[in-house]
Amino acid sequence: MDGMALGKDYATQECSIARALEVVGERWTLLVVRDALFGVRRYNDFLVHLGIPRAVLSARLKALTEEGVLEKRRYQEAPPRDEYVVTERGAALWPALRALGLWGREHFQENQLRAFQHARCGTELGPYGECPACGTFVPPADVLMVPGPGLDPDPADPVSRALLKPKRLMEPLHVDPAQQVAQGR
Repeated sequence: MDGMALGKDYATQECSIARALEVVGERWTLLVVRDALFGVRRYNDFLVHLGIPRAVLSARLKALTEEGVLEKRRYQEAPPRDEYVVTERGAALWPALRALGLWGREHFQENQLRAFQHARCGTELGPYGECPACGTFVPPADVLMVPGPGLDPDPADPVSRALLKPKRLMEPLHVDPAQQVAQGR
């Protein structure tokens, strides 16, 4: 290694994949987007679920907000607290995350952690987020996420516990505040 830090862009690349990686290619970024699609909206919930360093999470949320992938919204005035909501641009990442998740499961993990179904008909989605039964692309808001057989039935953190229940993507995740307090958070 020559001691030079890696740059944050791909200035010599004329490629849409390179531009996309400038936005979502840093470590943790796609997991933040995944959690946002799962309905995680609050800073502390991202922190608890991901186990990410605070400074890194703050930087990723700021970058994703600046790029229009997430929108920062105030949900409490005193003390001021914000949440991060997936935008249309962020929701457009769903097919890529779906395909990446399937690739990871096929090549690195045997057990299915979650299943994604078309909420309208209950059919498991195809590899690109399409419904094989209806023959249409299913937008994230119409995707039902259900726990799979490989998911830990008794996770340690309250966000993972809240994600044990079937829910639609992008609907706000409701984490039991009593469980957060019990964990000292």
